[in-house]
Amino acid sequence: MVTVTLLGTAATMPLPDRALTTALLSWEGHSLLFDCGEGTQAAAMRAGVGLSRLEAVCLTHYHGDHVFGLPGLLQTIACQGRTRPLLLAGPKGLENFWAVMRLLAGPLPYQVIPVDMPAEGLWFEGGATLTAVPTKHRVPSQGYCFQLPRAGRFDPDKARALGVPVRDWKKLQQGESLTVNGRTVAPGDVCGPARRGIKVVFSGDTAPCPALEEAARGADLLICDATYDTEELAPEAARYGHSTFRQTAALAARAQVRRLWLAHYSPRIEDPEAALPLAQAVFPAAECGFDGKAVTLRFTET
Repeated sequence: MVTVTLLGTAATMPLPDRALTTALLSWEGHSLLFDCGEGTQAAAMRAGVGLSRLEAVCLTHYHGDHVFGLPGLLQTIACQGRTRPLLLAGPKGLENFWAVMRLLAGPLPYQVIPVDMPAEGLWFEGGATLTAVPTKHRVPSQGYCFQLPRAGRFDPDKARALGVPVRDWKKLQQGESLTVNGRTVAPGDVCGPARRGIKVVFSGDTAPCPALEEAARGADLLICDATYDTEELAPEAARYGHSTFRQTAALAARAQVRRLWLAHYSPRIEDPEAALPLAQAVFPAAECGFDGKAVTLRFTET
Protein backbone atom coordinates (compact mmCIF):
# COMPACT_ATOMS: atom_id res chain seq x y z
CA MET A 1 0.00 0.00 0.00
CA VAL A 2 1.00 3.65 -0.53
CA THR A 3 0.14 6.55 1.77
CA VAL A 4 0.13 10.11 0.44
CA THR A 5 -0.07 13.13 2.75
CA LEU A 6 -0.48 16.69 1.54
CA LEU A 7 1.64 18.85 3.84
CA GLY A 8 0.60 22.12 2.22
CA THR A 9 -1.53 23.54 -0.58
CA ALA A 10 -0.50 27.20 -0.89
CA ALA A 11 1.14 29.01 -3.80
CA THR A 12 3.62 31.88 -3.59
CA MET A 13 3.43 32.46 0.16
CA PRO A 14 2.33 30.51 3.25
CA LEU A 15 -0.90 31.53 4.95
CA PRO A 16 -1.91 30.95 8.58
CA ASP A 17 -3.88 27.82 7.67
CA ARG A 18 -2.17 26.93 4.41
CA ALA A 19 1.48 25.89 4.08
CA LEU A 20 3.29 25.89 0.75
CA THR A 21 2.46 22.99 -1.55
CA THR A 22 4.38 19.87 -0.56
CA ALA A 23 3.47 16.18 -0.44
CA LEU A 24 4.92 13.12 1.26
CA LEU A 25 4.54 9.67 -0.28
CA SER A 26 5.32 6.58 1.83
CA TRP A 27 5.40 2.86 1.10
CA GLU A 28 6.89 -0.20 2.80
CA GLY A 29 9.08 1.81 5.16
CA HIS A 30 10.30 4.23 2.47
CA SER A 31 9.22 7.75 1.58
CA LEU A 32 9.63 10.51 -1.00
CA LEU A 33 9.11 14.24 -0.49
CA PHE A 34 7.76 16.27 -3.40
CA ASP A 35 8.97 19.88 -3.14
CA CYS A 36 10.19 21.49 0.08
CA GLY A 37 8.93 25.00 0.60
CA GLU A 38 9.39 27.19 3.65
CA GLY A 39 7.78 25.56 6.69
CA THR A 40 7.73 22.01 5.35
CA GLN A 41 9.04 20.60 8.64
CA ALA A 42 6.39 22.37 10.69
CA ALA A 43 3.71 21.20 8.25
CA ALA A 44 4.94 17.60 8.65
CA MET A 45 4.71 17.88 12.43
CA ARG A 46 1.16 19.21 12.21
CA ALA A 47 0.25 16.31 9.91
CA GLY A 48 1.85 13.78 12.27
CA VAL A 49 4.34 12.40 9.74
CA GLY A 50 8.12 12.05 9.90
CA LEU A 51 10.72 13.05 7.33
CA SER A 52 13.73 11.19 8.70
CA ARG A 53 13.36 8.11 6.46
CA LEU A 54 13.33 9.89 3.12
CA GLU A 55 14.79 8.12 0.11
CA ALA A 56 14.71 11.28 -1.99
CA VAL A 57 13.60 14.90 -2.12
CA CYS A 58 12.02 15.50 -5.52
CA LEU A 59 11.92 19.14 -6.60
CA THR A 60 9.67 20.27 -9.43
CA HIS A 61 11.54 23.56 -10.06
CA TYR A 62 13.63 26.10 -8.21
CA HIS A 63 11.20 28.89 -7.37
CA GLY A 64 11.52 29.85 -3.72
CA ASP A 65 8.07 28.70 -2.62
CA HIS A 66 9.08 25.16 -3.59
CA VAL A 67 12.63 24.97 -2.23
CA PHE A 68 13.33 27.40 0.65
CA GLY A 69 12.63 24.71 3.27
CA LEU A 70 15.39 22.41 2.02
CA PRO A 71 18.45 23.66 3.96
CA GLY A 72 16.60 23.43 7.27
CA LEU A 73 15.30 19.96 6.49
CA LEU A 74 18.79 18.74 5.64
CA GLN A 75 20.11 20.10 8.92
CA THR A 76 17.31 18.55 10.95
CA ILE A 77 17.72 15.03 9.64
CA ALA A 78 21.46 15.40 10.23
CA CYS A 79 20.70 16.16 13.89
CA GLN A 80 18.49 13.08 13.97
CA GLY A 81 21.52 10.94 13.18
CA ARG A 82 21.13 10.23 9.50
CA THR A 83 24.22 8.75 7.87
CA ARG A 84 22.89 7.06 4.72
CA PRO A 85 22.83 9.04 1.45
CA LEU A 86 19.84 11.11 0.36
CA LEU A 87 18.88 11.52 -3.29
CA LEU A 88 18.00 14.99 -4.57
CA ALA A 89 16.10 15.07 -7.86
CA GLY A 90 15.21 18.10 -9.94
CA PRO A 91 15.01 19.50 -13.46
CA LYS A 92 17.75 21.22 -15.46
CA GLY A 93 19.92 23.43 -13.27
CA LEU A 94 20.13 21.02 -10.34
CA GLU A 95 23.94 21.16 -10.07
CA ASN A 96 23.99 24.95 -9.70
CA PHE A 97 21.02 24.89 -7.34
CA TRP A 98 22.66 22.30 -5.11
CA ALA A 99 25.89 24.31 -4.96
CA VAL A 100 23.93 27.09 -3.27
CA MET A 101 21.92 24.81 -0.99
CA ARG A 102 25.06 23.02 0.14
CA LEU A 103 26.50 26.29 1.41
CA LEU A 104 23.29 27.12 3.28
CA ALA A 105 22.91 23.65 4.81
CA GLY A 106 26.52 23.50 6.00
CA PRO A 107 28.46 20.30 6.72
CA LEU A 108 26.29 17.18 6.78
CA PRO A 109 27.10 13.69 8.16
CA TYR A 110 25.54 12.08 5.10
CA GLN A 111 25.91 12.48 1.36
CA VAL A 112 23.34 14.32 -0.71
CA ILE A 113 23.40 12.91 -4.24
CA PRO A 114 21.98 15.19 -6.96
CA VAL A 115 20.27 13.06 -9.60
CA ASP A 116 19.55 13.99 -13.18
CA MET A 117 16.59 11.69 -13.65
CA PRO A 118 17.35 9.02 -16.26
CA ALA A 119 14.72 8.28 -18.86
CA GLU A 120 13.95 4.94 -17.21
CA GLY A 121 13.56 6.65 -13.84
CA LEU A 122 14.80 5.65 -10.40
CA TRP A 123 14.25 2.21 -8.94
CA PHE A 124 13.64 1.49 -5.26
CA GLU A 125 13.41 -1.62 -3.14
CA GLY A 126 10.31 -3.67 -3.87
CA GLY A 127 10.26 -2.64 -7.54
CA ALA A 128 8.89 0.88 -7.02
CA THR A 129 9.83 3.38 -9.73
CA LEU A 130 9.91 7.16 -9.97
CA THR A 131 10.02 8.91 -13.34
CA ALA A 132 10.18 12.58 -14.24
CA VAL A 133 7.35 14.19 -16.22
CA PRO A 134 8.07 17.32 -18.31
CA THR A 135 5.69 20.11 -17.29
CA LYS A 136 4.91 23.57 -18.64
CA HIS A 137 6.00 26.46 -16.44
CA ARG A 138 7.98 29.69 -16.83
CA VAL A 139 11.22 27.92 -15.90
CA PRO A 140 12.50 24.36 -16.39
CA SER A 141 10.11 22.17 -14.44
CA GLN A 142 9.01 18.58 -14.03
CA GLY A 143 6.43 16.56 -12.20
CA TYR A 144 6.87 13.01 -10.94
CA CYS A 145 5.16 9.69 -11.54
CA PHE A 146 5.51 7.06 -8.81
CA GLN A 147 4.52 3.47 -9.54
CA LEU A 148 4.46 0.48 -7.23
CA PRO A 149 4.03 -2.71 -9.29
CA ARG A 150 2.18 -5.79 -8.22
CA ALA A 151 3.37 -9.22 -9.23
CA GLY A 152 1.05 -11.81 -10.66
CA ARG A 153 -0.73 -14.18 -8.32
CA PHE A 154 1.81 -16.48 -6.63
CA ASP A 155 1.37 -20.24 -7.04
CA PRO A 156 2.79 -22.07 -3.99
CA ASP A 157 2.44 -25.47 -5.66
CA LYS A 158 4.71 -24.40 -8.54
CA ALA A 159 7.24 -23.00 -6.07
CA ARG A 160 7.31 -26.23 -4.09
CA ALA A 161 7.63 -28.31 -7.27
CA LEU A 162 10.68 -26.25 -8.24
CA GLY A 163 12.19 -26.70 -4.79
CA VAL A 164 12.05 -23.03 -3.76
CA PRO A 165 12.38 -22.67 0.03
CA VAL A 166 9.43 -20.92 1.67
CA ARG A 167 11.78 -18.25 3.04
CA ASP A 168 12.55 -17.19 -0.57
CA TRP A 169 8.99 -17.00 -1.86
CA LYS A 170 8.74 -13.28 -1.12
CA LYS A 171 11.79 -12.57 -3.28
CA LEU A 172 10.07 -14.12 -6.27
CA GLN A 173 6.88 -12.20 -5.49
CA GLN A 174 8.92 -8.98 -5.52
CA GLY A 175 10.33 -9.74 -8.96
CA GLU A 176 13.68 -11.25 -8.03
CA SER A 177 15.06 -14.37 -9.75
CA LEU A 178 16.68 -17.10 -7.66
CA THR A 179 19.11 -19.95 -8.18
CA VAL A 180 17.66 -23.18 -6.77
CA ASN A 181 19.46 -26.51 -7.08
CA GLY A 182 21.65 -25.13 -9.85
CA ARG A 183 18.85 -23.71 -11.99
CA THR A 184 17.38 -20.22 -12.28
CA VAL A 185 13.83 -19.75 -11.09
CA ALA A 186 12.26 -16.56 -12.45
CA PRO A 187 9.16 -14.85 -11.06
CA GLY A 188 7.26 -15.86 -14.18
CA ASP A 189 7.85 -19.51 -13.31
CA VAL A 190 5.72 -19.26 -10.18
CA CYS A 191 3.56 -16.14 -10.73
CA GLY A 192 0.75 -15.35 -13.11
CA PRO A 193 0.53 -12.16 -15.23
CA ALA A 194 1.34 -8.89 -13.44
CA ARG A 195 -1.66 -7.31 -11.75
CA ARG A 196 -2.64 -3.66 -11.48
CA GLY A 197 -0.21 -1.71 -9.30
CA ILE A 198 -0.49 1.73 -7.67
CA LYS A 199 0.28 4.97 -9.51
CA VAL A 200 0.59 8.49 -8.07
CA VAL A 201 1.44 11.64 -10.04
CA PHE A 202 2.51 14.99 -8.58
CA SER A 203 2.58 17.90 -11.01
CA GLY A 204 4.22 20.89 -9.35
CA ASP A 205 3.55 24.21 -11.12
CA THR A 206 2.25 23.70 -14.63
CA ALA A 207 -0.14 24.72 -17.31
CA PRO A 208 -2.04 21.80 -18.85
CA CYS A 209 0.29 19.83 -21.10
CA PRO A 210 0.22 16.52 -23.02
CA ALA A 211 3.15 14.99 -21.14
CA LEU A 212 1.43 15.39 -17.77
CA GLU A 213 -1.84 14.06 -19.16
CA GLU A 214 -0.13 10.97 -20.54
CA ALA A 215 1.81 10.34 -17.32
CA ALA A 216 -1.38 10.64 -15.28
CA ARG A 217 -3.34 8.19 -17.42
CA GLY A 218 -5.15 5.77 -15.13
CA ALA A 219 -3.43 7.11 -12.01
CA ASP A 220 -4.86 6.24 -8.62
CA LEU A 221 -4.12 9.80 -7.50
CA LEU A 222 -3.15 12.99 -9.32
CA ILE A 223 -2.07 16.00 -7.26
CA CYS A 224 -2.11 18.95 -9.61
CA ASP A 225 -1.65 22.70 -9.87
CA ALA A 226 -4.94 24.59 -9.52
CA THR A 227 -3.60 28.07 -8.86
CA TYR A 228 -6.60 29.95 -10.25
CA ASP A 229 -10.25 29.23 -9.52
CA THR A 230 -12.32 30.87 -12.28
CA GLU A 231 -11.97 30.68 -16.05
CA GLU A 232 -11.83 34.48 -16.21
CA LEU A 233 -8.29 34.05 -14.90
CA ALA A 234 -7.28 31.51 -17.56
CA PRO A 235 -5.22 34.09 -19.52
CA GLU A 236 -3.27 34.92 -16.36
CA ALA A 237 -2.78 31.21 -15.67
CA ALA A 238 -1.36 30.74 -19.16
CA ARG A 239 0.93 33.74 -18.79
CA TYR A 240 2.47 32.44 -15.58
CA GLY A 241 2.46 28.72 -16.38
CA HIS A 242 -0.33 27.58 -14.08
CA SER A 243 -3.80 25.99 -14.34
CA THR A 244 -7.34 26.79 -13.35
CA PHE A 245 -9.64 24.46 -11.41
CA ARG A 246 -11.52 23.61 -14.57
CA GLN A 247 -8.40 23.05 -16.69
CA THR A 248 -6.94 20.65 -14.15
CA ALA A 249 -10.22 18.79 -13.88
CA ALA A 250 -10.45 18.50 -17.67
CA LEU A 251 -6.94 17.02 -17.79
CA ALA A 252 -7.86 14.52 -15.07
CA ALA A 253 -10.99 13.54 -16.97
CA ARG A 254 -9.09 12.96 -20.20
CA ALA A 255 -6.45 10.95 -18.35
CA GLN A 256 -9.17 8.92 -16.58
CA VAL A 257 -7.53 9.21 -13.19
CA ARG A 258 -9.29 7.66 -10.22
CA ARG A 259 -8.80 10.56 -7.84
CA LEU A 260 -7.79 14.20 -8.27
CA TRP A 261 -6.55 16.52 -5.55
CA LEU A 262 -6.40 20.19 -6.45
CA ALA A 263 -3.52 22.11 -4.85
CA HIS A 264 -1.22 25.16 -5.12
CA TYR A 265 -3.98 27.71 -4.56
CA SER A 266 -3.36 31.40 -5.16
CA PRO A 267 -3.46 33.47 -1.95
CA ARG A 268 -6.48 35.21 -3.51
CA ILE A 269 -8.51 32.01 -3.10
CA GLU A 270 -9.90 32.27 0.41
CA ASP A 271 -12.10 29.17 0.24
CA PRO A 272 -11.11 26.56 -2.37
CA GLU A 273 -14.24 24.50 -1.62
CA ALA A 274 -16.41 27.35 -2.93
CA ALA A 275 -14.85 26.94 -6.36
CA LEU A 276 -14.82 23.13 -6.32
CA PRO A 277 -18.07 22.83 -8.35
CA LEU A 278 -16.19 24.40 -11.28
CA ALA A 279 -13.90 21.38 -11.29
CA GLN A 280 -16.54 18.79 -10.45
CA ALA A 281 -18.67 19.91 -13.38
CA VAL A 282 -15.90 18.50 -15.58
CA PHE A 283 -14.55 15.75 -13.33
CA PRO A 284 -16.95 14.71 -10.55
CA ALA A 285 -14.23 12.92 -8.56
CA ALA A 286 -12.23 16.14 -8.09
CA GLU A 287 -11.41 17.04 -4.49
CA CYS A 288 -9.90 20.10 -2.89
CA GLY A 289 -6.60 19.31 -1.27
CA PHE A 290 -6.02 20.75 2.18
CA ASP A 291 -3.10 20.72 4.57
CA GLY A 292 -2.89 17.32 6.25
CA LYS A 293 -5.20 15.57 3.77
CA ALA A 294 -4.08 11.96 3.48
CA VAL A 295 -5.08 8.74 1.77
CA THR A 296 -3.83 5.18 1.85
CA LEU A 297 -4.00 3.55 -1.57
CA ARG A 298 -4.26 -0.23 -1.72
CA PHE A 299 -3.93 -2.73 -4.52
CA THR A 300 -7.16 -3.47 -6.33
CA GLU A 301 -8.00 -6.15 -8.88
CA THR A 302 -9.44 -3.65 -11.40
